[in-house]
Amino acid sequence: MGRSRGGLTTKIHALVDANGMPIALKLTAGQAHDGRSAADMLDTLADGDVLLADRAYDSDALRIEMAARGAWANIKHMPNRKRRPIFSTFLYQYRNLVERFFSKLKQFRAVATRYDKRDDNFLPSVQLASIRIWLRHNESVA
Repeated sequence: MGRSRGGLTTKIHALVDANGMPIALKLTAGQAHDGRSAADMLDTLADGDVLLADRAYDSDALRIEMAARGAWANIKHMPNRKRRPIFSTFLYQYRNLVERFFSKLKQFRAVATRYDKRDDNFLPSVQLASIRIWLRHNESVA
């Protein structure tokens, strides 16, 4: 957990698939930069995949790494960027799947209120909530 002027803070990073189901989860300190912490989560991306991320992940290094893997990084650029890379607003609309996942995750009280003060206890509660989201998605309706 990170410490800032507001107290203990933690960021949850999530990689979701095309259905909005979580593939990878990671916790970082609240003051840590998002782009630097994302590189090790993106090992599952391969040739032909598209990475949709918000402005916090905008960096040339991340784009180069995705291009080397054959994936395309459709990341909204920072407003002060001099050289603006190619960006598809149509594809960026599908980033709401990540936001929907976080909305589902916040339905779990222990995650939303962050009862666990230690990251080694908080990450398993986030993972457990993610498993329950997976199970709800794959629930039989027959």
